[in-house]
Amino acid sequence: MVNDPIADFLVRLQNASMVGHSSVSLPYSSIKNAIAKILEREGYLTGVSKKNNALVVGLSYTAAGRPTINGVKRISKPSRRLYMGVRDVQPVKRGHGLLVLSTPAGVVTGKEARDKRVGGEVLFEIW
Repeated sequence: MVNDPIADFLVRLQNASMVGHSSVSLPYSSIKNAIAKILEREGYLTGVSKKNNALVVGLSYTAAGRPTINGVKRISKPSRRLYMGVRDVQPVKRGHGLLVLSTPAGVVTGKEARDKRVGGEVLFEIW
């Protein structure tokens, strides 16, 4: 049993992209599906689908064959939750990364959180 399913999801994505796999299959949950939809919209994933209680995501690569996921950092953990107000949300890697938050408005990126003027639990950074 996995204690932190979001961290497991992120590590599976990072490991599969570093090896060069085209897709990854993992256990389905609504939070992982919401995160995968955001990553697909931002260009880190190519496709997201649910098949037989599993979430299948396609990994994205650059034209040179390099993975678009270069690094992932889990910020809020089960042992220590970290929350940010809307004023504390800053760009990741000088705008080249993505911050994902769980807010009352749903799972959103840092830019969307600033636009909607909401804060929440900081899930992770990806670049």
